[in-house]
Amino acid sequence: VQLQASGGGLVQAGGSLRLSCTASVSGRAFRHYAVGWFRQTPEKEREFVADISRSGGRTYYIDSVKGRFTISRDNAKNQVYLQMNSVKPEDTAVYYCAATTVVGGTTDSGQYAYWGQGTQVTVSS
Repeated sequence: VQLQASGGGLVQAGGSLRLSCTASVSGRAFRHYAVGWFRQTPEKEREFVADISRSGGRTYYIDSVKGRFTISRDNAKNQVYLQMNSVKPEDTAVYYCAATTVVGGTTDSGQYAYWGQGTQVTVSS
């Protein structure tokens, strides 16, 4: 599985941004992978943000983004999205998407075998 994250950019605090993660797969179909979004800054270790199960029926978020971010997927298009609303300066980071064969998804980055290259999100105050 090859993943490509896109959609990052510069946005003002309180604004919105939608990140996309596009998968190129051979062998197993994309619907066989749960997908997570992680973020990282130079000052902090990579942090789990949200994930979505293979079917899209289950999602999970860290507390700091609950009610502001929404993860979704379109298996027909091999894409996963992260809708970011009411963004804050502390959301500034490089955002990565990753895929795992763990059925319902996981917050453990070590369980994700496939990673995209990252997209920069910068929130100005």
